[in-house]
Amino acid sequence: MTKNRSTSSLIVAVASANPVKINAAKEAFSLVFNRSVELITIDVDSGVSNQPMNFEETHLGANNRVDRAIESQQADYYIAFEGGVDVFSDGPKTFAVICISNGKDRVFGQSATLPLPMRVYENLQNGIELGCAMDELFNTVNIKQKGGAIGQLTDGLETRMSIYKSATILALSRFVNADLFE
Repeated sequence: MTKNRSTSSLIVAVASANPVKINAAKEAFSLVFNRSVELITIDVDSGVSNQPMNFEETHLGANNRVDRAIESQQADYYIAFEGGVDVFSDGPKTFAVICISNGKDRVFGQSATLPLPMRVYENLQNGIELGCAMDELFNTVNIKQKGGAIGQLTDGLETRMSIYKSATILALSRFVNADLFE
């Protein structure tokens, strides 16, 4: 996917104030487009619960964040990450939905899923956000803006940022190879 370097910066609006999401977007866009990236961060509401508890709500939250970013800023691309939880045949898992738009087209991606311990999931069902549940379990502070549950449960082999970056690169393939998707 390496393309020729452009002299102008790519302007990317990130619908978040979370440094993990901001850094994942910057790294992914820089790699995919092989050019400098200027970020605009926009802290917007998802329009869904603070802890989405199924895929549909998580997808809607990412979509809503991109809509709100488009309404508030001019950019080349808009991106939102929404972390969610759902129950699969083998138990509860967390994941993120990524939504990217160039103002015309919209692409969704999804991160890898991470199995969650049942006691963490039970806390989520009682209205506690995943980051807070993980902070309580591992005696950490604000883990969601660091390695996340992923970093904790994989002993740092993967992190929230690493899977967000990977999912962003995969989703961006639709923009880089747009002619193949017409």
